[in-house]
Amino acid sequence: MFEKLAEIICNYVEVEQEDVRPESRFMEDLGFTSFDFMSMLGELEDTFDVEIDQQEASGIRTVQEAADYLEKLSEG
Repeated sequence: MFEKLAEIICNYVEVEQEDVRPESRFMEDLGFTSFDFMSMLGELEDTFDVEIDQQEASGIRTVQEAADYLEKLSEG
């Protein structure tokens, strides 16, 4: 899950996949804008075949939190 997420993140911001860490914060560390983040959520929904709750997604700050959330949705 984490590797796939890191790969998708690299489509949106100028970072190398190996620089994406579990504790990396989307806005502060990876340079995401709100628009980048929302666009990425759409791709994650398609890729993992899940429905992301916008309210819950707004609380996601780190890559690990996103991976954990996606895992939870996938098991759903």
